[in-house]
Amino acid sequence: MMHSIQNSRAAGGAVFGFPLRGFGLFSSLLLSFASALFTFCITTMVAIFVLLAWRFAGHNPNFADTYLYVGLPSALLVLAVALPFFIAVWIRAKFFQK
Repeated sequence: MMHSIQNSRAAGGAVFGFPLRGFGLFSSLLLSFASALFTFCITTMVAIFVLLAWRFAGHNPNFADTYLYVGLPSALLVLAVALPFFIAVWIRAKFFQK
């Protein structure tokens, strides 16, 4: 059992333990949008904490700006990179498999 798992990972490669071979279209789309959502949440959280520190310094920031100016652009950037990557992985697995 373990031998077959290691052979399948070696054949297609792996990133962070995820095999890069055998993704379906739905899995590719799901991973793309999940990575964009994760990026949106993390960057927005960090931006809110930065503005919180800025508020403790005596300023009055607008916390709603973190969603529009930090979270959304970073999520769209990750989606623009992840979507073509995972679609290319799916196309390569679908049409160019041995």
